[in-house]
Amino acid sequence: MNGATVTLTSTKIRPAHMGDVKIIHTLLQQFANRGLLLGRSISSLYDQLRDFVVYDDNGVQGVCSLHICWDNLAEIRSLAVVESSQGQGIGRELVSACLIEAQKLEINRVFTLTYQGGFFRKLHFAPIEKSELPHKIWSDCIQCPKFPDCDEEALIWIND
Repeated sequence: MNGATVTLTSTKIRPAHMGDVKIIHTLLQQFANRGLLLGRSISSLYDQLRDFVVYDDNGVQGVCSLHICWDNLAEIRSLAVVESSQGQGIGRELVSACLIEAQKLEINRVFTLTYQGGFFRKLHFAPIEKSELPHKIWSDCIQCPKFPDCDEEALIWIND
């Protein structure tokens, strides 16, 4: 499997700042309340703030994080775009920013657990069996109300 060349076309992507945490929390909770992603506590957002990038166009319109899990393995998670801004390529740009960061860190394998498999397939992610991922990644899953019956799809991007 070969990841496509990743480019970033937006200048509106930036690292998340301390002042973004409550906005990110509210955005993620909107989707978590609908069962579309795993919510994050404000405390965990502060703890993992460096993992996050935001799309800032006169305010945060989207968010995504790259969480390092293991040797040469990271996860794209907490991808959310304000509903009125969806369909404009913001999600693609956020994921691309995370993949570029993974490449800078020399991480060649990036996975996601998602309900939006079609979106990630367009970005050259391919299906993977959850059992092929290290057990260490399941630490967040234990807190999920759907555990152990996760119905998210596991997809992976490999840059070789």
